[in-house]
Amino acid sequence: MPDGRVARVTEVIAGSPKSFDDAIQVGFKRAVKTLRGITGMRILEFRVAVENEKIVEYRVRMEVIFVLED
Repeated sequence: MPDGRVARVTEVIAGSPKSFDDAIQVGFKRAVKTLRGITGMRILEFRVAVENEKIVEYRVRMEVIFVLED
C-alpha cells in the first residue's frame, strides 16, 4: 500500500452556447477522455462572449484535479 497520494492539476477552458452548467459538462466530458483518476474540479472563472449585443457563448476556466498513477 502506498504511503500517500500525489495529485496533479491541469487547467481546462470550455465553452457552450447554452449555459455555464453546460460549459462545465463539456469541459468535464472532454477531460475524462484524456485524464484518469479525476477526483475533483475547481471553477476559476466564468466569462461570456458577446456579439451584436447578445451572449453567444458561456465560458468557464477550471482546474481538473487527478491522482497520479504509480
